[in-house]
Amino acid sequence: MHKYSIAFYTLLRKEIVRFFRIWSQTLLPPAITMTLYFVIFGQMIGSKIPEIKGYSYMQYIAPGLIMMSVITSAYNNVVASFFGARFQKSIEELLVAPLPQPLLLLGFTMGGVARGLTTGLIVTGISLFFTHLHVQHPWLIIFVVMLTSTLFSLAGFTNGLFAKKFDDISIIPTFVLTPLTYFGGVFYSINELGEPWHSLSLFNPILYMVNAFRDGILGISDVNITYAIVIMLGLTILLFIGNWYLLHKGIGIRT
Repeated sequence: MHKYSIAFYTLLRKEIVRFFRIWSQTLLPPAITMTLYFVIFGQMIGSKIPEIKGYSYMQYIAPGLIMMSVITSAYNNVVASFFGARFQKSIEELLVAPLPQPLLLLGFTMGGVARGLTTGLIVTGISLFFTHLHVQHPWLIIFVVMLTSTLFSLAGFTNGLFAKKFDDISIIPTFVLTPLTYFGGVFYSINELGEPWHSLSLFNPILYMVNAFRDGILGISDVNITYAIVIMLGLTILLFIGNWYLLHKGIGIRT
């Protein structure tokens, strides 16, 4: 096996083992949180809301809640792991290892993807206790989940590069990621919004991810799926190149 492959595999394995080892902090909280969402919004409130595009409210919000767990888990995994490596100075060992910067970036990113997918599967299993999901486009589901978890893993890496202290890794998830998620069409259809809120919602990238995933499961969407995929691909490529450039310049890893 090539030395680069060994280094990449070792980093990826470390990332996966890390979040499984502390499963009570990485996998259990989103499972509990999403269960509460299903109970409160799906059963208590959803029972009083009419069908949306032929589906019950519980069925309608299930894809959005799954995607929300994927987004937050992928992001949090990378930002916490990479900043922790910086804080503990262990990042220096990775920098001198036979591992090119793109593979270093990819190793952390794929670790976030692994946690995002694991959490998504857990929440999907939970959702089946509350409703039935009729999968319409399985390949679209896989593609969207992989692309979304990759995108937010890269975003978490960017946050980890610029963070100066532990408080900094919670600012973006709290004040940017959470609001965008709530206003990303998880709990409602943007077609029900009046102006200017409908038009403003179209600038929220999470809207396209949620609707693309919902289209894969239920076959319904508020946005054009082709546009959604182009936007996700464009942001992913942009973030990968941007993070690679930051690594090359030593931003956040060289003093």
